[in-house]
Amino acid sequence: MEARNSTESALIKYKEGLGIFTEKMPEFARQFNHFTEECFKEGVLSQKAKQLIALGISLHAQDEYCIIYHTKGCLDQGCSELEILEAVGVTAAFGGGASMSQGVTLVQECIQELNRLKQ
Repeated sequence: MEARNSTESALIKYKEGLGIFTEKMPEFARQFNHFTEECFKEGVLSQKAKQLIALGISLHAQDEYCIIYHTKGCLDQGCSELEILEAVGVTAAFGGGASMSQGVTLVQECIQELNRLKQ
């Protein structure tokens, strides 16, 4: 699969890396995947809320692959651009300039690129 933009390229690279890791560490990967699936199931918190939380944590941790992955997750769960940007703002209240810089660059780039792919 050929990537059509930088966001899609990062998602493909992550998926490929996860596949290689899973081949080498199948039991660990199986249990980790089961754990994360449980964490993101609909519950008292909606999947949408959970993706917004995950995006905020990813921004604070400065984890670019997770920022991309959870920005996509937010859009997939129906978050608007303004909801995502508000989550960036809340994260910046705790993470300062580092969180804000990722929000105003990488997150906005992901939103634009992923929305273009839908058209």
